[in-house]
Amino acid sequence: MRFHTAKAEFIKFCRVERRLSKHSIAAYEFDLADFKRWLPRQSKFDRLSEDDLKLYLEDMVLERGLSPATVRRRLACLRSFFRRLADLHKAHDPFVTWRPKLPRRRRLPRALARSESVTFVNSLDDRGGGVDRDHDVRTALRLLVATGLRVGELCGLRLSDVSPDCAVVRVHGKGARDRIAYVADTALRQSLKRVVANRRLSLGPDGSLLVNRFGAAMKPQSIRTKLRRLAIDAGLERRVTPHMLRHTAATLLIETGVDIRFVQRLLGHSSIATTEIYTHVTDEALRSTLEKANILEALRV
Repeated sequence: MRFHTAKAEFIKFCRVERRLSKHSIAAYEFDLADFKRWLPRQSKFDRLSEDDLKLYLEDMVLERGLSPATVRRRLACLRSFFRRLADLHKAHDPFVTWRPKLPRRRRLPRALARSESVTFVNSLDDRGGGVDRDHDVRTALRLLVATGLRVGELCGLRLSDVSPDCAVVRVHGKGARDRIAYVADTALRQSLKRVVANRRLSLGPDGSLLVNRFGAAMKPQSIRTKLRRLAIDAGLERRVTPHMLRHTAATLLIETGVDIRFVQRLLGHSSIATTEIYTHVTDEALRSTLEKANILEALRV
C-alpha cells in the first residue's frame, strides 16, 4: 500500500467513524505530511520498526527543536495511524513495543480576573432601544461566559438546539458528544429569545443561531474579531479570546463552589482530570478565604 492511499483512508476513518472535528482532521493531515517528508526515500512505511520511530523523535526534538506539545501530538497521530493499519492487517504497528514517555507541560488556563469579568460582562448588557447591530454577538459572548461553550460549538448552534424558553441549549461537542447547557440568567434568556425570534423570521424554524451579513452561519474567526473589538471598547488591556471566556466560566464556577463534576459536564470534558486544572487557578477564592481567616489577627491578644 502506498503512503498516500493509507493516509487518505485514515483521514476518512477519522472524519466518518471517529467524527473528529475539522481542526483535528487538519492537524492529523499536517502531522502525517511531516512524517512523510522525514521518511527516507527507500523506506517502506508499513515495515517501520521501533528504532525508526525513535530516529523520527530525535529529529523532531534535537534537530528541529519542536515543542513538547507538537511532538506529543505527532506521535499520537502516528500511533492512531499505525494502529488502524494493523487492525486492517495492512502494516506492522511499531508502537506495540514502544511506549514513549514524553513530558507533559501543565499550562494553567488564561482566564479573566473577576474585576475584568465584571467590567466586560456589564459592557455587554442590553442597551435597549434602536437598532443594535452587535446585539447578537454581545448575547453570544455572554452565553460563552455563562456556559463555557467552545467558539466552534457556539457557531454550530441552530435554532432547534435552543428550547422555547431559551433556558436549555443542546450543544454538539467534540467527538460527536452532545451535551446540555443551561442558561440560568433571566436577562440572558431574554436576549437569547430576541435573537431566536429575529432569526426565525428570516431563516425559518431551523436556521443557524448566529449568522453573518450574508445570512450564512457565522465563523469562529468573526467571533474572535468582534470579541477583540468589544473587549477594547470595554477598556480591557489584555487580548481576549473566546477560549479565555471558556476558562473564565469554569474558574468562576469553581470559585463559587460548584461541584467539579458539574463543571466537567458543562464544559464537555471526557475526563475530570482535564477539569481539575481549574482548581489551581482559583486565586480569588483563596485570597478571600485567607482574608476571612486572617491568622495573625486571630493570634493577637
